[in-house]
Amino acid sequence: MNILVIGSGGREHALAWKLAQSPKAQKVFVAPGNGGTARDPRLENVDITDVKALADFAQERKIALTVVGPEAPLAAGVVDEFRARGLRIFGPTQKAAQLESSKAFAKAFMKRHNIPTAAYDTFTDNVAAHAYVDQIGAPIVIKADGLAAGKGVVVAMDLAEAHEAVDWMLPLDGGDNKLGVQHNDGVARVVIEEFLQGEEASFIVLADGKNVAVLATSQDHKRLQDNDAGPNTGGMGAYSPAPVVTPNVYAKTMHEIIQPTLAGMAKDGIPFTGFLYAGLMIDAQGNPKTLEFNCRMGDPETQPIMMRLKSDLVDVFLAATDATLDQLELQWDRRVALGVVVAAGGYPLNPKKGDAITGLPAEADDAMVFHAGTTLQDGVVRTSGGRVLCVTALGDSAKLAQQRAYEYLNGIQFDSMQFRTDIGWRAIKAR
Repeated sequence: MNILVIGSGGREHALAWKLAQSPKAQKVFVAPGNGGTARDPRLENVDITDVKALADFAQERKIALTVVGPEAPLAAGVVDEFRARGLRIFGPTQKAAQLESSKAFAKAFMKRHNIPTAAYDTFTDNVAAHAYVDQIGAPIVIKADGLAAGKGVVVAMDLAEAHEAVDWMLPLDGGDNKLGVQHNDGVARVVIEEFLQGEEASFIVLADGKNVAVLATSQDHKRLQDNDAGPNTGGMGAYSPAPVVTPNVYAKTMHEIIQPTLAGMAKDGIPFTGFLYAGLMIDAQGNPKTLEFNCRMGDPETQPIMMRLKSDLVDVFLAATDATLDQLELQWDRRVALGVVVAAGGYPLNPKKGDAITGLPAEADDAMVFHAGTTLQDGVVRTSGGRVLCVTALGDSAKLAQQRAYEYLNGIQFDSMQFRTDIGWRAIKAR
């Protein structure tokens, strides 16, 4: 069958790479794809991003299955458009995708359905937001209400940083914000919430409207620099499984967060299909709270998760779009997978672009370089975004997976590249 993956990041490269391994996959198209998907003979890039044009392409090329990677097409209603034409697509509808596209919607939803999350308030007025920050104090979390490519959250450790974040996301003059947030209804809005202590983890399931299949647990590193220093990013690396998600945490997350969310969406008349990603904060007593929802797989969590998945991914998505996930049992490699993100100089605020990348290693049985912000120009792979690559490897332990990933990364070079040297430290420490 012909398959279409929508998106251009490392997540989409990993999904397309895994789908292409299925004997059922005749051709895997990636729209628009990146330099890595362009170099893979099993994949073909298609330079389309418009929702209607994507559906036209799917009809013309008899695409039997479409998988949506990033949040923007979901928020733009790509699933609604495909379904209206009788095309098989995996993802949430535009209304259901509000769980991610609107922080205000998600927080109100969680409050209404008693899903554990941080205390919060929502503001459209700059002066009122500043007053609230002064009232609550720091540390405090400021979130832009809209899509911000993983950069719309500031965890402010002092009041000066909090006030600066408010001015970034909610300018007093109503001018443009520095984060490039696509605001909902064109109105700048921020959600300000209490700071939660604990350890973060990513808990991702596939939902078919009725049933769920739980993916391997994972944990990513949001801060730019070693020892979790520097600004928040879209993610500088990840590993799977996450030791912090103990059997007890797993059971609580399913019982208190995942199942009530799916039941709540159905009760609200918005049944949820697609990836449901709960970003968790797990306290010292093992109680999880929901930091945020995403309606797609995480990036860079997808890369280690796909490295560990042994099941045929085409079969997984067919079950998910046939509402038969209850009949599916996912198979996993027992090894740990760990991915290190290599970012461009200037990331996250002003990433450099256009630098030639050399020393990319060949795909190995236990290691793979997934491309994100790259493009292929006249046979040369060049940087085209903030997070450029995710160098991912398998190992019998977190330590061995870490060693293999950094060894595999060793020869890669481009101007001003930056990466953390401690990805996986929590998992290694946990042992």
